[in-house]
Amino acid sequence: MSLIDTVVLALYLVGTLAIGLYYARRNRRSKDMFAAGGKSPWWVSGLSGFMTLKSAGTFVVWGGLAYREGVVAIAINTCIGVSAILVGFFVAGRWRRTGVTTPAEFVELRFGPAAVQFYTWAMMGVRIVSTGVALYAVSVMLVALVPLEPGAWLRDPATGHLSLTFAVLLFGAIVVTYTVAGGLWAVLMTDVLQFIVLQLAVLFVIPLLWLRVHDGGATAVLPATFFSPLSDQYTLWFMAGWVGVHFFLVGAEWAFAQRYICVPSDIDAKKSAWLFGALYLVSPALWLTPPILFRMLRADADPEQAYILASQLVLPAGMLGLMMAAMFSATASAVSGQINVFAGVLTEQFYRRLFRPGASDTALVSAGRWFTLAIGAALTAVALLVPLMGGAEKIILTLTGLLFGPLMAPIIWGLLSGRIGLAAVAGSACTSFATGVWVKFGMSADGPFGSGAFAAWTQANPRMTDVLIGAVLPVVLLAIAHVMRRTDQPVWRDIEARVAAYAPTPLSPGESVDHAPARIVAISLAASGALTLALTAFNREGRVALAVFGCASLAIAFVAWRISSRNNSALVNK
Repeated sequence: MSLIDTVVLALYLVGTLAIGLYYARRNRRSKDMFAAGGKSPWWVSGLSGFMTLKSAGTFVVWGGLAYREGVVAIAINTCIGVSAILVGFFVAGRWRRTGVTTPAEFVELRFGPAAVQFYTWAMMGVRIVSTGVALYAVSVMLVALVPLEPGAWLRDPATGHLSLTFAVLLFGAIVVTYTVAGGLWAVLMTDVLQFIVLQLAVLFVIPLLWLRVHDGGATAVLPATFFSPLSDQYTLWFMAGWVGVHFFLVGAEWAFAQRYICVPSDIDAKKSAWLFGALYLVSPALWLTPPILFRMLRADADPEQAYILASQLVLPAGMLGLMMAAMFSATASAVSGQINVFAGVLTEQFYRRLFRPGASDTALVSAGRWFTLAIGAALTAVALLVPLMGGAEKIILTLTGLLFGPLMAPIIWGLLSGRIGLAAVAGSACTSFATGVWVKFGMSADGPFGSGAFAAWTQANPRMTDVLIGAVLPVVLLAIAHVMRRTDQPVWRDIEARVAAYAPTPLSPGESVDHAPARIVAISLAASGALTLALTAFNREGRVALAVFGCASLAIAFVAWRISSRNNSALVNK
């Protein structure tokens, strides 16, 4: 990575911190810090939810799969769009109508304090690991681009590149700092900026790789099924199960549920989920095309590094830094969203309830920032241990396939039906966990139950096995519990009363036409566009592409500024 790339990356990181500090002034109450005061625009919430699911781990895991197996990676990720659309129809509005501040508050109302304890620690453990993987992945990409001379202070003697430990600590510190300062508002607004920069950066890489392929650069032999949307492991049944797994994940995982809670109305919650879904129906075909094209050029690359190597191959000076910034952006979205939601849970459900029931809003915001710092430190530590845990791809696929369904399915069931209780929640989750451990370890090739026809099938079909345990089994167990209990749980009357009393968050005239989000987007994009145009001075090749990219950024910035100015004028005229 050249000096100009490093400068671009540094400027982007400074800008991200500036946004967090700007929004720190909005955090006067706990609800402001963890639910954006219930006043987030639906489009901001939808884009933030979309970015929360993406990280550098996305490019490492799914980019690696696209490099190895081709179009099937696009098909798998498109399933997530279907899941989010279904969430918009059946779940998102219901979350908003419950009137809670955090998903943990709903879990306590519905299933009791013991359930909050169970979900808080189980989900926090799972998400600290998964977001630690994301932080590790973006750090791996950075160090791959930064070779250092022998004797350099931050050089890793084993690789000759920048120290992975330093990269993890640097990125972790930046994400934690802006999340501590700005709360959910900072998370939402940096997610919007990161979405735009990431999509523009990916769109910049695709035509350059396409030209390289069609100019006679394609030499690699492709697998026979490279352009098929299905494969031996990723069958149509797997795709259906993947939709189910992500219906539970996007519909009930706390970082996503928080997006449906933080908007003014249930209609806004639905629209945010539909936007999320629409983006995931379209975007996988864009951001997984670069590793597919790169596979046509090289067949011997490390799949985990295929994305960044493809970018390095074709991007002009300065743009590689922007691509690295975009990947950091995606990771920051995932990490900051998880940190914020669990800091909110610890602040509301533990600090206030157990230690300071009469705590002031100032004290709660302060406690929330300390919890944010502690969670950020924990996931940074996990990121440093990822190589000892089997690597990024293995961890992500196992967590998603086996754990999220059993944890999240009871919450959605409890959101829509009054029959199941804490026993059904614990029973379905623990049974699914135990089954997953038994199959994964007990029935592995070298496990004590590794022989027999069923064990052989699970070993030959690991992805389908994950989906059966993670999506089908918990639904079957919950359905049995639902049928066995003929009447609703007593607490269901309270939930229904809250839903019946629901009213959209009242917005003042100024809040109803709040122009700050659009102006933040406009200013950030204008800076990105101006920076890109400036890069033309440092490149003899690729000047046209840089100019197009810069002008596109400036055009979007102009539109966003006009929208914000029109809203502001409407407010003044009133």
